[in-house]
Amino acid sequence: MFSFGKKEEPELAEVLDQRRPSNVEAMNQQHRKSVSNRGLTGASALTVKQSIFPITLVTILFFLWGFAYGLLDVLNAKFQNSLGITAAKAGGLQGAYFGAYLIGPPTYSGWIVRKFGYRWTFIVGLCIYGVGALMFWPSAVKRSFAGFCGSLFIVGSGLSTLETSANPFIATCGPPRLSEFRLELSQSFQAIGSVMAPLLASRVFFTETDPTDLSNVQWTYLGIAAFVFLLAVVFFFAPIPEVTDADMALQAEQCSGLTGYVDKPLRKQYKLLFGVVAQFCYVGAQVGVAAQFIKYSVESANISDAAGSDRYAIGQGLFAIGRFAAAGLMMIMKPRWVLLVFMTGVMIFICASMGAKGEGGVAMLTLVLFFESCVFPTIFTLSIRGLGRHTKRGSSWIVAAVSGGALFPSLTGLVADHKGYHIAMCVPLIGFAVAFAFPIYLNTICAQELDGFRETKIGYHDDEGLAIGDIKHEERKASLIHEEKGVLPTEKEISY
Repeated sequence: MFSFGKKEEPELAEVLDQRRPSNVEAMNQQHRKSVSNRGLTGASALTVKQSIFPITLVTILFFLWGFAYGLLDVLNAKFQNSLGITAAKAGGLQGAYFGAYLIGPPTYSGWIVRKFGYRWTFIVGLCIYGVGALMFWPSAVKRSFAGFCGSLFIVGSGLSTLETSANPFIATCGPPRLSEFRLELSQSFQAIGSVMAPLLASRVFFTETDPTDLSNVQWTYLGIAAFVFLLAVVFFFAPIPEVTDADMALQAEQCSGLTGYVDKPLRKQYKLLFGVVAQFCYVGAQVGVAAQFIKYSVESANISDAAGSDRYAIGQGLFAIGRFAAAGLMMIMKPRWVLLVFMTGVMIFICASMGAKGEGGVAMLTLVLFFESCVFPTIFTLSIRGLGRHTKRGSSWIVAAVSGGALFPSLTGLVADHKGYHIAMCVPLIGFAVAFAFPIYLNTICAQELDGFRETKIGYHDDEGLAIGDIKHEERKASLIHEEKGVLPTEKEISY
């Protein structure tokens, strides 16, 4: 596992010996075939202006899988009612969807992003997603629970491939000090998709139909399939800069004065390893809460499934608001502090939801969704800080940790079948408790390193309008120094 794909990663000495392209070259190169992960592209010093369009395009992908994730939770409750299955068995939907994350990112999708670059990983992920969406048609016709699980596994394979590329792309495409803000803001649109899905499911897909009729699902996913195949074509022609591991190694070395960065093998990146464990437990707990939210609401407030779906939509709305709020906070607060505050809120209100009854219990669980909002993207970006030449492989591990969503929902449903949904919240509580230890670790052990990346000016313009960290800026700086000395700069002094 530690060595899979290692040959695609550059050595630091190899990076520093290369010719350094400018960020303008990074934007002009289309890289429609592939890009060497061991070579510099100039993307280590992209400015905000240069990164806006590609980040906007990739943000559309976040909306897509936010919609799929939100619809999945409503489908869970629908299957329980229409097929007469237990909460634990219905968790098989989450098992199929999130189980794909355990397989793809550490293997084929992680290899694709390192071998061929972000563009082709986006295209492959979209095509897999489209095939999975098409598979829902025969599954709905046959009313096959196993067929739905298989379709969701393929959809999960596509989305995990997209996340293997989209999350690190947004985190690294632009000035490094804004990394957490960029991913938080982009994933806010994922939350909007998660809000829209339950509303459409309760108001359009499953209204005024036979309670056992699942045929509307096939038309929903047929439309999704057509859209994602079209989006794959758009990504083929879109001007997307490639940020390689060589670029990230150079950027980490440039920040070393502030961060104390030292190049280390991946097995010694302890912050990353802790982040993987925290992400696994957090995502599992989050999905466990989301999967049982509607049934919890029915049990707690004695309301219908439709009313429970409305309460869930409110919770997802607060989730989206929380992400925008967290993104704003990150402009004035250190991201490690924001993560600690939000995780503290999660712990308080998940405990409260276990004891509160009626609408009060639903309100407590709703507030859990609000405080969950910033956790995933912030764990992701803080975990890959300082990985340098290991950034893509480390990112694929963090995405693989999403597979925690395959375990916790079934466990939560199993407890719910025997003890009720209030007691079942103890399962997500355990996952949240493990994840809560991560921001404590960051704020005590890793504070100096993380703050150093926040202080760097790479990707910002200097007084002459040159991007700090770019080769043009380095050439100008070396030239000014040697003008004062009355000598010409050497090639080595200009290149690094």
